Amino acid sequence: MPQVKIIAKNFMDMVASLPAFKLDKLYQNPFICEAILRSLPPLAKKYVLQMLYIDVPVPAKSMEEWVLPDGLSKHKVSIDRLIQLRVFIESVDRKKDTSYQLNPTFQINLQKQLLHGGRLSREPMPSNITVRLPTLEELETYALEQWECFLLHLISSSQVERVTNFSSSMMKVFQRGLLSQREKEAPRLTENGFQFLLMDTNTQLWYIIREYISNAEERGMDPADLISFLLELSFHETGQAYNLNTLNEVQKNTVKDLADLGLVKLQQGRKESWFIPTKLATTLSVSLSDSSTRKQGFVVVETNFRMYAYSSSKLHTEILRLFARVEYQLPNLIVGGITKESLYNAFENGITAEQIISFLQQNAHPRVAGRIPSVPENVTDQIRLWESDLNRVETTPAHLYDEFPSKDLFESACDFAREHGGLLWEDSRKLRLVVKAEIHNHMREYLRRQK
Repeated sequence: MPQVKIIAKNFMDMVASLPAFKLDKLYQNPFICEAILRSLPPLAKKYVLQMLYIDVPVPAKSMEEWVLPDGLSKHKVSIDRLIQLRVFIESVDRKKDTSYQLNPTFQINLQKQLLHGGRLSREPMPSNITVRLPTLEELETYALEQWECFLLHLISSSQVERVTNFSSSMMKVFQRGLLSQREKEAPRLTENGFQFLLMDTNTQLWYIIREYISNAEERGMDPADLISFLLELSFHETGQAYNLNTLNEVQKNTVKDLADLGLVKLQQGRKESWFIPTKLATTLSVSLSDSSTRKQGFVVVETNFRMYAYSSSKLHTEILRLFARVEYQLPNLIVGGITKESLYNAFENGITAEQIISFLQQNAHPRVAGRIPSVPENVTDQIRLWESDLNRVETTPAHLYDEFPSKDLFESACDFAREHGGLLWEDSRKLRLVVKAEIHNHMREYLRRQK
């Protein structure tokens, strides 16, 4: 049987981590089945479509014949993915031969969706009710501003110009690993919080959504229902208005939370209220490996460690301050430099050299992004060297043993510690040795037996 280990790296990994009965409940929605099909690797999609009208188990050996020998690694990845998502149900007969069959619930509902299409439980509102809706450009600007406002609030609420009223649900998400707060003190970024700010937008968004789903039960919500609604959102049309009255109470609260992130825009008319999905919502189920949604870069780093960021964003300024010295700002230009002191400050906050280098490369200005490397090698090498300066001394929890009654016992104890990979230091003249804390109990038991 394939070894299936769930590590939630993107939206579909979170779906795969749900219990079997909740996955079957999700697959009762034809739109969810189509969203799952879209997310699959190409070979896995082929298998699903090939088996869509096969109602009996297909032997694993027969499926291996569907691919060329050099495609077996992709075949195994695809099979593992389908089992993780419970799209394939695996069975083993008495002869220990493995077979695969499509999940019946998934199979029936995907057939309906592909043959007859589907209609969402809500339709876009007519234009005579919504009057003037924002254009796609205005909506994208709104989503970006809202997301930046969210991140600025994370760095420091004093940096946010407009009044923000983030929901308690979103603030709980903040505090799950990104912020820490002591009594009578303002919240402070944790090491994870500093690292989070250097991630690309897709990864940041997924982190927040993952945490939001993870604590759904604390808010009295079923994670499966929440995932179902978020996946259904990806089938809504960007820029269209949908009536809030078509949502139940849980979904209404979710939409209000998503508005904090810029995934939807809320508007109020004379009689009706509606929400407008932004591009962030309709591409939510896209894998993190999809780089098509990444923004254009803005940073130029020179060989003399000077840095020029072509941006007027306050968020960009605050992020650059995490590892660089910002010297002055013009209306659309941030000028600074990468110094030993600014990097030491970043390292002390838990940011690594690789994260800084990755941020500079991912956000390289188009004029330098095409160069190889986009960030000068002498700069990246020096960043790594300055980090290694701080890592010259490592601390290891340990225990000291001394006052051995004989040299024979001392030497046998050294041999025991050495065999277990736990000997750190020995002094044969004074009969002293230091071992790692992890073998302390084994060492103590060994010495007790020798007595």
